[in-house]
Amino acid sequence: MTCAELLIRLLRDTHGVDTVFGIPGVHTVALYRGLEEGGLRHVTPRHEQGAGFMADGYARATGRPGVCFIITGPGMTNIATAMGQALADSVPMLVISSVNRRDTLGRGQGRLHELPSQQQLLAGLARFSHTLLDPAALAETLARAFAIFQGERPGPVHIEIPIDLFDAPVVLTELPPPVRLFRPAPDPEGLALAAEWLHAAERPLVLLGGGCVEAPQAACTLVERLDAPTVTTINAKGVLGRDHRLDLGANAALPAVRKLAREADVILAVGTELGETDYDVVFDDGFELRGRLIRIDIDAQQLVRNQPVSLGLVGDAGRSLALLAERFPVPLARDGAERTATTLAALGLEDDPAFAPFVPLYAALREALPEAILVGDSTVPVYAGNHLVSQPEPRRYFNASTGYGTLGYGLPAALGAQLGQPDLPVVALVGDGGVMFTLSELATAVEENLPVVILLWHNLGYEEIRRFMDANGVERVGVDLRAPDFQQVVAGFGCASRRIETPEELARALASRPASAPYLIEIDAAAWQKAIAMPQT
Repeated sequence: MTCAELLIRLLRDTHGVDTVFGIPGVHTVALYRGLEEGGLRHVTPRHEQGAGFMADGYARATGRPGVCFIITGPGMTNIATAMGQALADSVPMLVISSVNRRDTLGRGQGRLHELPSQQQLLAGLARFSHTLLDPAALAETLARAFAIFQGERPGPVHIEIPIDLFDAPVVLTELPPPVRLFRPAPDPEGLALAAEWLHAAERPLVLLGGGCVEAPQAACTLVERLDAPTVTTINAKGVLGRDHRLDLGANAALPAVRKLAREADVILAVGTELGETDYDVVFDDGFELRGRLIRIDIDAQQLVRNQPVSLGLVGDAGRSLALLAERFPVPLARDGAERTATTLAALGLEDDPAFAPFVPLYAALREALPEAILVGDSTVPVYAGNHLVSQPEPRRYFNASTGYGTLGYGLPAALGAQLGQPDLPVVALVGDGGVMFTLSELATAVEENLPVVILLWHNLGYEEIRRFMDANGVERVGVDLRAPDFQQVVAGFGCASRRIETPEELARALASRPASAPYLIEIDAAAWQKAIAMPQT
């Protein structure tokens, strides 16, 4: 078989890949020979950035790596932003690209799609970037990628294949079998010390990050046995289930939770970066931990970033949570639920002027689509949802306001989530500014008959940046944008849509959504906020 044919078989049979996102190009035609017969579904976005965001959404919704086939040069620079978001949020993504012939690499001959070094360009956005020079090494190189996805902190991996190797013959008697990797458990001595500190704690606090999404039962068991208030970050929403009595949500940047954190005598942080976009979204470096900090992470380097650590344990979050819970066979009683309830009451989220307009929005979504995956862009309703939303399971709420913080993520990532979880409803939460980055992916949604609900918050530009300009005494420039008539635009794609102004209209629109096609609901932000402020009759 050829190298390209071997790639398809390894992805499908050895590594269990079922979906590939990509745009065919002259340099990748060989990859498409026999692709349909190979049993892999190919989804064609309208831009390589969209391919990366779709792969990201697919991975977050399923827990399986999202895979992309990308053309040399401009294809790779286009997908770079999506790789940056995936790297920041530890999302497993495999990017297979072409590159120019081996005998031309680095020679600057002005060949089609040529870059001085495509591999070097992408190396900073990937867990590793590799140029395949021998077809016989393909199986091992792919195995390395999936070893990262399964055995350590995940993220994007880039493998580029010179175009003269796609049709190169490969002699292989049989495909290598899949390898099952077990992640490491933390050192027993360290676990014992962590348990000792947690037993003695009077005011414990637990911080759970996105690294815990594969172990909701273990996480729930541990925090209940510790009877400890628990912050669940944006990427950890649903780890404790919906409205758990110990869940403080993703509210670590708000004053009442910060007070609780300062007063905690022992803090257990598992699978979390303790990064700015989870703990300091007001950007004042005000999240302070004064007690003993125990950190558990698969990445040893992460243990010493952002906050002074008292005890660091390298290990898988799920195994660590389960092993630690075993050391507390009798649940402790330290008024955890009362402390959590008091703190949430002090936050007053539903009455906060920044969040109140979105309480009925998320109430309508919860009523109509209680099991939905909510996928967000960087937009005002998402910023509020980060604080307001509680989900029944992990992997049902994620967005681009964390980490890299790109715009244009919401729509294509929601499509990827829908492809990965076809039996669950999916809602894309986007703004009129950000959606313009990737609005073309609506064509993909229509083509693939994906029943994604797209909630478009139309506030005439970049509201968050307007606020920052106003707060810093900067004259507004470049933020008050003229948007198209979205109703006409989406009709041109063949997508149904509706413009609404009130929560009651939103409920009716959600009830009438199509069963097998995308549906855009445009919310007039000014009219909505006026309706919320007026007494409902």
